Amino acid sequence: MEMRVPVFFFAPFVSSTMRVIPAWIDYNGHMNMAYYHVLFDRAVEEGFGLVGLGHEYLEERKASFFAAEIHTTYKRELKVHDDVRVTLQLVDFDEKRIHYYLEIRHAAEGWVAATMEGLSLHMDMETRKVSPFPDDIAANLAVMKAAHARLARPAALGRVIGIPARSANQQPMLVSGTRH
Repeated sequence: MEMRVPVFFFAPFVSSTMRVIPAWIDYNGHMNMAYYHVLFDRAVEEGFGLVGLGHEYLEERKASFFAAEIHTTYKRELKVHDDVRVTLQLVDFDEKRIHYYLEIRHAAEGWVAATMEGLSLHMDMETRKVSPFPDDIAANLAVMKAAHARLARPAALGRVIGIPARSANQQPMLVSGTRH
């Protein structure tokens, strides 16, 4: 079944409004880190559903896409009943992979609560192996990428996690007689 190529994509894609629910709040009084990923995942499904990679794609064509790698940064706490929207920018894709960037934003005030960079793989669900996107899906991704190419490249892309090396003259901090 061939899909029509969408004529227009918002740049970036903006998800529907989602609300932080009480069950997601941890003992620190803010949303637990796992639920940021619930919001990101819902936005990925919603956004890439526009190119034809939704639940119907799995049912009709026995294919889907799996997360291969993600990098998340937490910028600001979300609390119970906060309304948020997630923006999604398609950064790049090739015949088997999609690279994207998301931001969870407070729906009313606009501040960024968290960011996520992701790389997903297209999967043949019958063989459970990575496989090329069908031509119609690749064409839809190309339209989305062209719309999103007008956006600035997110500064956080490709960040490396780690603790910078100390210079030779810096000593570890002493706390209660132990080195930290």
